[in-house]
Amino acid sequence: MPLGAVTDDLVRDLEELRFGSPVTHVYNPLRYARAPYDLYLARYGTAPKEVVLVGMNPGPWGMAQTGVPFGEVRFVRDWLRIERPVGKPAEEHPKRPVDGFACWRSEVSGARLWGWARDRFGTPERFFARFFVANYCPLLFVEASGRNRTPDKLPRVEQTPLLAACDRALRRTVECLRPTHVVGVGRFAEQRIRAALAGFPAAMGRVSHPSPASPAANRGWERLVTEELRDQGIEV
Repeated sequence: MPLGAVTDDLVRDLEELRFGSPVTHVYNPLRYARAPYDLYLARYGTAPKEVVLVGMNPGPWGMAQTGVPFGEVRFVRDWLRIERPVGKPAEEHPKRPVDGFACWRSEVSGARLWGWARDRFGTPERFFARFFVANYCPLLFVEASGRNRTPDKLPRVEQTPLLAACDRALRRTVECLRPTHVVGVGRFAEQRIRAALAGFPAAMGRVSHPSPASPAANRGWERLVTEELRDQGIEV
């Protein structure tokens, strides 16, 4: 199944879901930012891959703006060379506007991840010859205050169908790309990898999340992630 078809099925599955308080707004960039995401798949989603890196869900100044996982605007536009029109979510929180590639905010996690890829590999072509970066859940959940609510904090009645849909999409993505390693960026992503890919013939593991909320990441995430990948047998 092509990755675009996996995306179509996931978008349809997620449209049926509903989320309540404290979540007031749900953004799905696979709908309003589909054009840059499709270009990302077309340009960099060719199988096979050695490693699939899996994040949790979009950040407000990353994938929510560009449609690309960890998609900090500057790196998506200037390093990945992706820029396409971006629309708006159906309901937009005033503290979390979607300005697409005009967004002036920088997402630290995305800048760290793509900055590491650029510094280690030089060109996107060299990086994506071996790696692919995906997000487990494409939805951004926003509370009334503007605060993000991550999928692991949702009530079980909302979380269960969400995880089922995202598990199916992750397994199909990995079946398409046929990696030897699937690596979660953070603990939640690793947990979902192990649940969704039970029995799949790939090594599964985790690297630290590049979020500024992580003290370890703030002490030098680029060095840390390089060491963690090498400990899993992935030379970078």
